[in-house]
Amino acid sequence: MRSIWNGSISFGLVTIPVKTYSATDRTSSVSFVRIHEKDGAQIQYRKICELDGEEVPNEEVGKGYQAPGDDTIVPITDDDLSRLPMPTAKTLSILSFTDPDQIDPLQMDKAYYLGPNGAAAAKPYALLREALEDHRKVAIGKVAMRGRESLAMLRAHSGALVMHTLLWPDQVRPVTGVAPEDVELRENELTLAETLMDSLGELDPAELHDDYREAVEELVTAKLEGEPVAPAASGTSGAQVIDLTAALEKSVRAARGRETGAEPEAGSGPASVTPIRGRKTAKKATGKKTAAATAATAKKAPAKKSAAAAPKATGGRAKGTSAAKKATAAGTSKTTPKQATSQKTTPQKTTSKSTAKKTTAKTAAPKKTAAKKTSKKSSA
Repeated sequence: MRSIWNGSISFGLVTIPVKTYSATDRTSSVSFVRIHEKDGAQIQYRKICELDGEEVPNEEVGKGYQAPGDDTIVPITDDDLSRLPMPTAKTLSILSFTDPDQIDPLQMDKAYYLGPNGAAAAKPYALLREALEDHRKVAIGKVAMRGRESLAMLRAHSGALVMHTLLWPDQVRPVTGVAPEDVELRENELTLAETLMDSLGELDPAELHDDYREAVEELVTAKLEGEPVAPAASGTSGAQVIDLTAALEKSVRAARGRETGAEPEAGSGPASVTPIRGRKTAKKATGKKTAAATAATAKKAPAKKSAAAAPKATGGRAKGTSAAKKATAAGTSKTTPKQATSQKTTPQKTTSKSTAKKTTAKTAAPKKTAAKKTSKKSSA
């Protein structure tokens, strides 16, 4: 690894010579060049002077400063910059030590590894590293690199010292107008969200890789070999309005299923209506009683009087029952006792189902009584 900057760390009267190495590598990310679509040739960018329209060679390119909102450009030479006072040149001057959570991640810019520069720097380097680890602190200071001064954070990481250049506080934009306001959250939604966070578990950095870069490499290989390009897998079909609570519950089940290796639960599909068993049982019991009463009425003729008196006791049911009798008499000249009883116990066209249940229950009682009285008379 090649060092890109040599300097020193200074705190108090202690000075530690260090070498700086780039901690990140962005060359592995996907990048494209611009080409002319007509012939596939790469497009070159040239430095053209706005006054004469001629190309400017690199040795004639200099620096200039243009104030925001002003068209005036002031030429600045390297000699001008060398005369400026810069106490942090070639030195990371530590100003204070603070807790890591006091640094806003929005301020972090670039990361660099710092290594000791020479054998004499090994001991103070290790001392600072161990002090930061044991005290669980980070160092905040200023450093001048590549002609400009910036904030820097120094921390211990994997046995080495890491320096993060930081943006100045005024370079971080405010969040005004970004976040929604007055959003009500229910307690069960927050609980489900926290449960989902716990179910997802910890992150394994070894499993992280750039899927898009691999797809681009496969695409390039297929084009070079003249093979057909496989179509990409279709993703989600856009945003959908969903029930937040249901989505959280389904996500928790899916996360737990991945942990245990189990398949998704069968109940994760659309909701279904489950019948209430108690009501079905009650209907069956009522039907059995009605059938028994009908059979007893068909055998015993004297039950007609009691059955005829039952609608009077029901109040509002009397008119409906008498109307049903008249309609039955008009349509059939001869009606058997069994048919008459079935007509009385079938109130679907005249009244609601709830009233029919009450009438059936009340009608069954006198029929049983009539059956008992008839049996007594026959025995006498």
